Amino acid sequence: MIALALAILLSTDSVATSSHLIDEVVVVSVAGEGRKRSPKGQVASIDEHLAELSHVNLVRRGSYAWEPVVNNMQTERVSTTIDGMKIFYACTDKMDPVTSYVESGNLQSILLNSGLNGNPQSTGNIGGSLDLKLRKAGFNGDAFHLNASTGYETNGHVQVYGVDASTSSNRFYANGGAFFRHADNYKEGGGRKVSFSQFQKVNAFSNLGFRVTEQDVLEGTFIYDRATDVGYPALNMDVSKAEAFITSLAYRHQFDHPVFNTWETKLYYNHITHIMDDTTRPDVAIHMDMPGKSWTSGLYSLLTASKGSHDVQVNYDLYYNRLFADMTMYPGGAAPMYMVTWPDVGTLNTGVALTDLVALPHQQTVRVSAKIAQQWQKLNDEEGYHALRVFFPDMKDNYVQTTGRIAAIYTWQPSHWQLSFGTGWGSRAPTVTEAYGYYLNNTFDQYDYIGNPRLKNESAIELNGAVTWRPSTTFSLGADANAFFFSNYIIGQFENRLSAMTVDAEGVKVYGNLSHATIINTSLNAQWQALPWLTWNGKISYAAGRDDDSDPLPFISPFAYTSGIDVAWKRLHTRVEVRGNARQTDYAPKYGETKTAPWAIANLNATYTLPIRQTALTFRAGIENIFDKRYSTYADWCDIPQKGRNVYVNLAWEL
Repeated sequence: MIALALAILLSTDSVATSSHLIDEVVVVSVAGEGRKRSPKGQVASIDEHLAELSHVNLVRRGSYAWEPVVNNMQTERVSTTIDGMKIFYACTDKMDPVTSYVESGNLQSILLNSGLNGNPQSTGNIGGSLDLKLRKAGFNGDAFHLNASTGYETNGHVQVYGVDASTSSNRFYANGGAFFRHADNYKEGGGRKVSFSQFQKVNAFSNLGFRVTEQDVLEGTFIYDRATDVGYPALNMDVSKAEAFITSLAYRHQFDHPVFNTWETKLYYNHITHIMDDTTRPDVAIHMDMPGKSWTSGLYSLLTASKGSHDVQVNYDLYYNRLFADMTMYPGGAAPMYMVTWPDVGTLNTGVALTDLVALPHQQTVRVSAKIAQQWQKLNDEEGYHALRVFFPDMKDNYVQTTGRIAAIYTWQPSHWQLSFGTGWGSRAPTVTEAYGYYLNNTFDQYDYIGNPRLKNESAIELNGAVTWRPSTTFSLGADANAFFFSNYIIGQFENRLSAMTVDAEGVKVYGNLSHATIINTSLNAQWQALPWLTWNGKISYAAGRDDDSDPLPFISPFAYTSGIDVAWKRLHTRVEVRGNARQTDYAPKYGETKTAPWAIANLNATYTLPIRQTALTFRAGIENIFDKRYSTYADWCDIPQKGRNVYVNLAWEL
């Protein structure tokens, strides 16, 4: 889906070199204060920055590592990359989305492409794609630049400390830094403590650039991220360690040619280790250790060109990923029991993507994009392979799949209006969990899940449209909608012939294909600058999802609304807002979902910037959930409550 009506128009700076390819962006770094960003600034978590994007919701299992949901579709249907690099989580329970392995101090922005309008490196992005752009000093910048920030939140005693520095010249640049977060258990509305909601995290990074010639550049990146003592109140287990090593080396050539513009090739490697355990939980019936590992190496090569009215991108990408997870159970007085839950699946994927943006007369454009990819998978662990063969005797230990997507959108921008409509088709291969997972317990519906190697590729047709009316510079009104019509929709299905393995599980589900399903998203937004210093904005949205029996799909947002007033006076900026959801009447009991009550909360924040010679101090403060409301959203796993009243302060210093 390409919902251009809600796009944030970017200037030609370091946020994005191809702004016309982006549906929406949230700025993370200290640059770009005028664009959409979290009210907490750079001290905000990645999750809080993601929450600023219009098409994004977040599934929350605790106070750390929330799972991004785009167009009401979860990880399986969303492609997430870091500077174009493919990274795969290492937890069978999705405790560690890709977004959890970076920090605000190392990010410039988060770019959203909605639906089948994926970035060139995305694969299987039916719901959409997110690309986390790293913040690099770049050439010809300041000879020395220093940022330091600290923050504190009363609810959970959250502490944040960060520092980064950079140097830049015509031939060389370097920037690096470190970020630390610590949080205790938070309190829900009313003051009751939510146990096992603590976490601690450290992140260190460096980016280097060297100009070989005036037209040739080498760039390198290294990220180390380690989270420890991470509690998950919505799950049966916590995380003792989640650790990531992320590296890349890129070459970029700037052409002096009438057609070709740039050519960038990047090599990358990342390794993730994720260890779940329940040693801190009281009254554990059977103690378990559940480690998982993910290794990914890959490359992409992106060529851009312009000729006449055409602006073209051609991208080739290739990656190899291995996923392995197992579980050891220690029943009291008995020998340990061992089980492979991801059978060391190796995935080799390669694809070619093409995008052409065509400028037409009278403020019209047409954008066409397409990608085709081939995927080979092999099960390398014999024990895991033979365990699955008990249920699927005819299964093989290797599979080949072909996926692809094609999309087109037309945009017209006459005076005071912007209109767009588009369509597309795309497919995705089953994930490792969906195809080869073995007795994975889902605490949301209390079922054990088994993968299905016989699954067909899922596909969807998308229709989208948007309109924005701007009769003046002080008022705008916009609406957009998209619809996804699925074939072979993948979801867990009841299997009464099998017995559960997890204590207290209600049964077993095996992943299967539904003949069809539908997801529809709509929104309406408005902004009015009543006075030079006073602005009001608001948004309402509604979504619906149905399976092939016309029953609701899970994790579909109910009617949601946001309304806020911004006051800007010299260096002081304040905002008061109300946000909430209506009662979730259209929920999915068939898939373990329960009804969520309506809720509404009020937030207040203020920002003040004080320039002092060559430095700048930025002070931010705010109150979240002012009236200490106890509530849970539809996306809170097992209805864990959100934070109650939370007062935060943070200070950023820039030299």
